[in-house]
Amino acid sequence: FKVPDLSKKVQVSEAGTISYPLIGETAVSGKTAREVEQDLTQKLGDKYLQNPQVSVMVSGYNSRRVTIEGAVKKPGSVPLQGGITLMQLVATAGGLTDVAENDAVILRQENGRQSAARFSLADIRAGTSPDPQLKAADLVIVNTSATKQTFNTVLKALPLTRFLFMPF
Repeated sequence: FKVPDLSKKVQVSEAGTISYPLIGETAVSGKTAREVEQDLTQKLGDKYLQNPQVSVMVSGYNSRRVTIEGAVKKPGSVPLQGGITLMQLVATAGGLTDVAENDAVILRQENGRQSAARFSLADIRAGTSPDPQLKAADLVIVNTSATKQTFNTVLKALPLTRFLFMPF
C-alpha cells in the first residue's frame, strides 16, 4: 500500500543483520539483494501483509575494504566500492611521503593462504607495468626508504650545523 513506514534505508550491523519494521532483526550477511528480497517478502507475507512487494537495493559496501599503511600521507582503511587499483589507493591515501620507497607490497589472503607481491610504483606510473586491481581485505604496505630517511635527517641538521660554525 506504499506505506512510508515500510520504505526504509537500513545499514547492515556488525552481526550481519538488519532491523526492519514488523519483522525485527533478520540475518542478511552473505545473501544477495534478491535473496534478502525473498526473505522479507516471505516474512511480511506470513503474518502481516497480503502479497507484499519488496525491493532491495545495495547502496554501499562497508565490509569490503582495503588498507594502506606505511610511508603514505594518510594511511588507513578505504571502502572498496566497485574496483580500485594500487595507484588509485595510493592517491586516495594522499600520495607517498618524501621518505617512501618506490615499491609497494600487496598482502592478500585467499583460500586460507597468504600471498605477497611487490610492485614498482615508478614502473606503473611510467606505463611499463600494469596497475594491479585490489581485492577486498588486501593490505598494501609502502615501506620507508632508509637512504631517503637518512638524507632527510642530514638535510634537517645542516642549517643547524652551519649556524654553529659560522664566524662572527
